[in-house]
Amino acid sequence: MQRPDEGPTITVHLDSLADTERLAARLASALRPGDALLLEGPLGAGKSALARAVLRRLAGDPTLEVPSPSFTLVQSYDLPDGGAAHHYDLYRLSGPADLRELGWDEAREGIVLVEWPDRLGALRPDDAIALALAPGEGEEQRFATLSGPPERLRTLAP
Repeated sequence: MQRPDEGPTITVHLDSLADTERLAARLASALRPGDALLLEGPLGAGKSALARAVLRRLAGDPTLEVPSPSFTLVQSYDLPDGGAAHHYDLYRLSGPADLRELGWDEAREGIVLVEWPDRLGALRPDDAIALALAPGEGEEQRFATLSGPPERLRTLAP
């Protein structure tokens, strides 16, 4: 995986929930089966809110119930194109050993969104899009730094 300090990045200042939803719309339109979106950042940075917005866009349903997978560890969603998206929260895992039991290999055929991707270890996809969120000054403000394959980043630039 290309880390932000090893290659091109895009940083976006998100002033509001509407800005976050616009970024989610760009991400959703760029994601394809086999893609991984890795959501990094401290507790409360907005990873789950961004994942929820992306999943609603992918599903074409702005009211889709998207609970946090904090306790279930993974939530799966059928998409209108017949594919699937899987939202993982790996906070409670110590490493990649438990991922196989959570259907990681099968999930990789669809789209995966992963919170706390540092727990992936060697299973971290080399071609993933990483999105690091950091809180801004206001309650809804965030800084989003995207990294990944340069050709993918070009499609996500504002």
